[in-house]
Parts: sequence; C-alpha cells; structure tokens
Amino acid sequence: MAKKDYYEILGVSKNASADEIKSAYRKLARKHHPDIDKSAGAGEKFKEIGEAYQVLSDSQKRGAYDQFGHAAFDRSQGFGGAGAGGFNPFGGGGGWQTYNWSSAGGNPFGSAQGGPNVQFDFGGFEDPFELFEQIFGSGGAGPFGQAFRRRPTYSLNLTFDEAIHGVTKEIEVESRNAEGRLQRKRMKIRVPAGVDNGTKMRFGPPAGGLDIVFNVGRNPEFIREGADIFSEITVTIPQLVLGDIFEVNTVSGKVKVKVPHGTQPGSLVKLKGKGVVKLGGNSHGDHYVRVNLEVPQNPSKEEKQLYEELKNLSFKKKGWF
Repeated sequence: MAKKDYYEILGVSKNASADEIKSAYRKLARKHHPDIDKSAGAGEKFKEIGEAYQVLSDSQKRGAYDQFGHAAFDRSQGFGGAGAGGFNPFGGGGGWQTYNWSSAGGNPFGSAQGGPNVQFDFGGFEDPFELFEQIFGSGGAGPFGQAFRRRPTYSLNLTFDEAIHGVTKEIEVESRNAEGRLQRKRMKIRVPAGVDNGTKMRFGPPAGGLDIVFNVGRNPEFIREGADIFSEITVTIPQLVLGDIFEVNTVSGKVKVKVPHGTQPGSLVKLKGKGVVKLGGNSHGDHYVRVNLEVPQNPSKEEKQLYEELKNLSFKKKGWF
C-alpha cells in the first residue's frame, strides 16, 4: 500500500513554513493521541503524524523528501535509510536524537534508554511533559499522574566571586495555580559556595520546587578548574636565580609566596588549600601560581655589562668540566 504524502498528513502546503508545520503537528498530536482519540486506528494515525513531522521539521530530511519522496528513506531504494521511524517519545527508534533531556531526579522512562542523559526527539516540544500538558492540560491528570509533572528549570547568572563565596539571590519565577493559570512569584534562594559553571541544583520543597543551572562569569586574574585556582606572576632573572618572596592574590585574600632559588620559568608553585571550597564539603582545592620570566627588552648599559660578566662566567664554568 502506497504511503500517504507527509504534507497531506499534516494538512499543510508544500510551501508551508517551519512554524506552520509545527503548529499543524501540535494540533493533530493533541487531537489524535490514543489516550484522547478512542477511535479505531488512532494509534496508527498518531504514529503517522509523528513520522510526517519528523521529516518535514528537519530541513535536510525535508529537502530529501521533496526531491525523492518516500524513497529517500527506503533502504531498498539505495538511499541508505534515513530512518523516518514513527514518533515515539519513549524509544530511540528513529535514530534522530535531537533533544537532550536530563533531570537530577533520574529518567522516568527507565534506564533501558541509556540513563538520564539520553537524547529524545520530542517533535519541537521543550520536553516530554510539554507534549503531555498540551494533550491533557496542566492539572496533573496525564498518563504518569501527578508524580511526573514537569519540574521547571531556570538559568541564573553569577559573578565569579558569588560562585566562589556563595550568595543569596532574589529571583522571580512562574508557577501554575490550582486552575492551571500562570502566576509569578518572588523567592529567595541561598546559593552555596563552590558552585561552578553548569552546576544544576534543586531548590524548594520536593513537590513544587525548581531546578537552577548556574552560568558563572570569568575573572581576569584567575582560571578555575573545579576546586583549583590558577594564576600567574612575572619575575626577573635575578629573582629566579636567587629566589624571592612575592605577594599574590587568592580567592580568600592576599598571601605571601616564596619562590625558591633556581626555580625554572613556567614552574607551578602550589598553595595548598587556597582554592575553592568543594561543593557540599568543608575542604578546599589548591591554588597554583605559574612563574613566568620577564626578559628585559631594553637593558641599560650597566645591566648589559653585568649580563656580559655572567655570560663569561658561565663559559668559564663549562670549561672546568
């Protein structure tokens, strides 16, 4: 039996925009979801709608379909099989892994899909629960019940110092009331010391809380790697040869650093425990100071004379052996 035209399935023209295709898909997905549409063949119809959307929502697959039709996805026709499998939010069947959904609470679809960071194609929806809310409403009466309602996730910017030392922030978030209407509320959160760029944390009660992902700014003086901090100092040739004491900045204030005599350029001096507090613990990382050598560009006449003497002295020492 010949397959139906994908544009016909979604009820759009071949010149339809991406937004028109997405809008048509959402309406049909809500209408023909098997839990809503109890007519015979509803499941097959829903699968057909998802298949059409997966092709037409992707510019590359859509171009192949416009040129070759269904043969573009038929292995038997020598096109390599683009994999236009039916839409299935619980399986990885089509191979088009375009949406990465992860949760600190684990994967409600089971570990068979590869753990909480497995990718799914949800047909343009923000996450799987958005599709179910579109179909069942936001009252929590979806196929999973109240326990699997979507937990909102927000992004929060922090300065480098705020992430290092911790901070209390007042934020404004959206939530739904008992009638399903959006409402805005302000709340204070305490960000613990030691969060890093990309850290995801959960705030609020177990039911009705929210997740926050932190975006941490940079510091022009420090480089951070986990709980460790790196910085640099620049020293002269005599300071390297003879050794010296320097005052350097750390995330916890100024400290004195002793650079031993004979230190080589590029060496790292370790300041134990002077790094960032480790998240959830009391210990700290370390601070490493890279020692850079400053070579004089325009030495004075006296300096040149001294360097000449050092040069000659070096030759004499080599001659002794």
